[in-house]
Amino acid sequence: MAKLTFISWNVNGIRAVDKKDALKWVDEETVDFLGLQEIKAEADQIPEGIFERDYKFQSINSSSKKGQSGVALYTDIKGDASSCDHVDILDEGRINEYHFENIAYFNVYFPNGQRNEERLEYKMSFYESFLDHILDLRKQGKSIVVCGDVNTAHYPIDLARPKANEKTSGFLPMEREWQDKLLSCGFIDTFRHVHGDIEDRYSWWSYRAGARGNNVGWRIDYFYVSDDLKDKIVDADILDQVMGSDHCPVKLVLEF
Repeated sequence: MAKLTFISWNVNGIRAVDKKDALKWVDEETVDFLGLQEIKAEADQIPEGIFERDYKFQSINSSSKKGQSGVALYTDIKGDASSCDHVDILDEGRINEYHFENIAYFNVYFPNGQRNEERLEYKMSFYESFLDHILDLRKQGKSIVVCGDVNTAHYPIDLARPKANEKTSGFLPMEREWQDKLLSCGFIDTFRHVHGDIEDRYSWWSYRAGARGNNVGWRIDYFYVSDDLKDKIVDADILDQVMGSDHCPVKLVLEF
């Protein structure tokens, strides 16, 4: 049996994180798949030596809009990479799609809907297109692993102040209903699968008003897997001790 460790982290600017040496911890851990979101950089702008480990395979999907979005995938496991352009129709660098063995792995920076109504509508259409895509792959017999910044907290337990945010994008009923739909279509929220209804565990905190120090946060970073992988889940966690971004990394371990 082999264990694979997946890490997902919205770094909120890979160059900013590098200046803090905030990715060096990767060298001290076993990380088979490292998925980063919101890198805000072109491939040639990513600093050398963000960590010492030299991954054999890298997939960088940068946004057509300079200094925004962007995702990066690092692994030693050979596979086939694509950027899922029919879902990311605005070319904002939101998806790494990577197929290895019989698994389709996705590192995704889902849109934020807080700017205006138009962006909220785009977020919802992105959600639906992405779900259609992974369901098509399930029909083809693929197992699915999805990680990333989903930009929505699913249940009241997933944010510190649910009542105050009922009308805020990121906790709107229609956004949360999409997560309901995802689970009803045969996907598992791995953190809840492992930890149940544990409270006060978040992955994002505003930079304002000492939110992180007071743990006034949101759980908006997830690992979802298709239910055929349920028995393969060894661990899922939130690495809230790792600093350097307004998000912290989240982790999944699968055993095959």
